[in-house]
Amino acid sequence: MDRAVAMPPGCIRNRGRKWNRLGSQAHADDPERGQRPIPALSHHGCQRVVLLQTVTLLGVLLMGYGYFWLLMPDDEARLQQLGLFCSVFTISMYLSPLADLAKVIQTKSTHRLSFSLTIATLLTSASWSLYGFRLRDLYIMVPNLPGILTSFIRLWLFWKYPPEQDKNYRLLQT
Repeated sequence: MDRAVAMPPGCIRNRGRKWNRLGSQAHADDPERGQRPIPALSHHGCQRVVLLQTVTLLGVLLMGYGYFWLLMPDDEARLQQLGLFCSVFTISMYLSPLADLAKVIQTKSTHRLSFSLTIATLLTSASWSLYGFRLRDLYIMVPNLPGILTSFIRLWLFWKYPPEQDKNYRLLQT
């Protein structure tokens, strides 16, 4: 019996239930064809959307570069606008794990979080905040404060749901 499974957006359906965004690479992990799986493609089957998002982000950055260096004649205004632009990107980077934090609380499992990345984020954002405070530069200090806050929230979640008590934790398969 063939169950109807929702296909991820942008993926190509291949031979019934199989899909991916790579089209002809969809059968790379098919044992019937005798081909060995390609590790990067078999675990991350839908790569085209990630590539499109990366290219879009690079386009936004290039447009920002053009705006700041070609269209703004005044150096002081350019510096102020660039500081605001970078602050928005830094704040969005530090707030992006909030979706995972909600999932961790729902599942009471910290397997989605990286402890070493949490420590690195805390140390980095605290260092930049102190540096910005020392220079009295709000464009450095303020955007790094959410990084400190989200790092403490993630450390609290590691304390509340320790990995050894994690019932949903799956070991990585080799």
